[in-house]
Amino acid sequence: MDYSFEEMSESHRKPVIDIFNYFIQNTHAAYPEKVVDYRFFDLFLTMSRGYPALIIKTPSRQVVGFGFMRPYHFTDSFKRTAEVTYFILPEHTRKGLGTAILESFMQKAGQMGIDSFLASVSSHNQVSLRFHFKNGFKECGRFLRVGRKFGENFDMVWLQRQLN
Repeated sequence: MDYSFEEMSESHRKPVIDIFNYFIQNTHAAYPEKVVDYRFFDLFLTMSRGYPALIIKTPSRQVVGFGFMRPYHFTDSFKRTAEVTYFILPEHTRKGLGTAILESFMQKAGQMGIDSFLASVSSHNQVSLRFHFKNGFKECGRFLRVGRKFGENFDMVWLQRQLN
């Protein structure tokens, strides 16, 4: 694989938000309807504090994706569960990058005492649903018609993968 991974940091603010805004404008993968400004990156850093957060770079050092883990819930009784999020530009998908991030997260999860991953996916995001099913996630819940984007209602599909 010619791509490299590194910890997400302040230096990635612009490319990470540019990627997120691509998904906001063009897909159901990112939930907001309107593009976000670069301050939104602070939310990603806050949500993932203490958890792995990675960016993906091409050999020419262009950032083409990112992903992070975050707590599922703020109380300690749920500390064994993490939510995972990743966004990879379409021209760089189907190259094993999403699976590589997920495997890295699984490795770190074990060290953190995390044994369950959750992911929320729009019912209109078939690419993400297929990715998660292929990588051992199972549908564990669905909130019907809770979202609306591009004038279309969508369900929020909750997926879970037990790590051991």
